[in-house]
Amino acid sequence: MNLKDYIRVIPDFPEQGISFKDITTLLKDGAMYKKAIDELKELVKHLEIDLIAGPEARGFVVGAPLAYALGVGFIPIRKSGKLPYETIELGYNLEYGKDSLAMHTDAIEKGQKVLIADDLLATGGTISTSVNLVRQLGGDVVGAAFLIELDQLKGRDKLTDVEVFSLLSYED
Repeated sequence: MNLKDYIRVIPDFPEQGISFKDITTLLKDGAMYKKAIDELKELVKHLEIDLIAGPEARGFVVGAPLAYALGVGFIPIRKSGKLPYETIELGYNLEYGKDSLAMHTDAIEKGQKVLIADDLLATGGTISTSVNLVRQLGGDVVGAAFLIELDQLKGRDKLTDVEVFSLLSYED
């Protein structure tokens, strides 16, 4: 069972020249979804992890089950204005604009070891912002784990001091 067979590639979405990797076809197949999370678990189980943080929204569908599989807590990283308690926020550039991410100020205790998890590593903007949020709260980022990495966008280059784990890679 090849995980890539369960990723739908949609050409020219959301704009001309972009080849969108749709994970919903993987998520709807229970056995393949479990296989993907189990394989991610194998890639990172050697790390000392206290918490997994995942950026909204697809980071939730990767990070939360991975946290469950590893027996650690999960921290949601949300868009600005979505968290009910006191937050810290950082802005960042997207491939198609600007946005900001937020975390509760009490989400991480100083020194806790945190793995960032998301569906896809593209340009690295979302993940590097997530890393910076965790670090602002005193967390130690021990790695970043992804279902998919888009090699040509070189997001890994923004994470020079973070170990990156990806199940699948695409050139386009």
